[in-house]
Amino acid sequence: MEDMKYTLARRMGISLSAEDADRLLSCADGSAALLYLYILRNGGEFSAPKAARDLKHTEREIRDAAERLQDLGLLNKAGEMRPVAADELPEYAAEDIARRSASDQEFKAVVTETQRIMGRMLSVPELKTLFGIYDYLGLPAEVILTLINHCVEEYQEKHGPGRIPTMRRIEKEAYIWANREILTLESAEAYLRELREKKHVLSQVKEVLQIRGRDLSTTEKKYVESWLEMGFGLDAIAIAYDKTIVKTGQLQWRYMNSIITSWHNKGLHTAKEIEKGDMLPTAHRKTANSGSSSVPQKSEFERMKKMLEKMKNG
Repeated sequence: MEDMKYTLARRMGISLSAEDADRLLSCADGSAALLYLYILRNGGEFSAPKAARDLKHTEREIRDAAERLQDLGLLNKAGEMRPVAADELPEYAAEDIARRSASDQEFKAVVTETQRIMGRMLSVPELKTLFGIYDYLGLPAEVILTLINHCVEEYQEKHGPGRIPTMRRIEKEAYIWANREILTLESAEAYLRELREKKHVLSQVKEVLQIRGRDLSTTEKKYVESWLEMGFGLDAIAIAYDKTIVKTGQLQWRYMNSIITSWHNKGLHTAKEIEKGDMLPTAHRKTANSGSSSVPQKSEFERMKKMLEKMKNG
């Protein structure tokens, strides 16, 4: 039989070095070669769930292919399964989105449900953004709809019923979810639970600090979150707030932070530890924190006890 020869139907558009091509051919692994081509086409990064869906493979097959590419030195181990984190979504042609909407039932369902949530038809730029979240960031359909509902609820809570966030706002949140690898409904629900718990704690701190009728600013949130991360509870924060008001006459964030940081450095975190440790003379405090046998005499304890009782009663 005559040896048939073939040529590519179109001009080449994706660059591949001869060395990388040789490595890829040497492994004789069709799934690895397919994944490598897919990664090239998507700018050098990918997410396993998205690749599995697009390439009609299981996630296990995609991960096995990724490991093969790692062994060949064709894929970085540092973040091979992380979603892309570029600042801008690619520019899609309207025709490509229309074609994908007709052939991809999942994306078609996302468009339909998003328009229902928004209460209107999406514009072409909005469709491009939504498609980028689905195609480029690789968020599954159910995760995208959970994200959109979250954005709407959060926006309406802040700006009033009936208000709808822009697609740009939804895109920013999508990047956060992609970079956190929130790629399943379970991980999305866990993340939202975490946000609700954090919000509840922040509202309690606001009450302690007598802040009403407004949200914490970005800087204020950073202060509060750092105190919580250090291990301080509401009682300890309340003591620091009281000391700040007595000293400065108002809520001075920097001054209050210096008090809490000082307690943290001394190993004082609970209200009981603060009330006891902050009263000790410096020499005795050091020995008490170090576990030394050198402790205040009985008369000293009695004096501190009376002072604490006086504070509580007066």
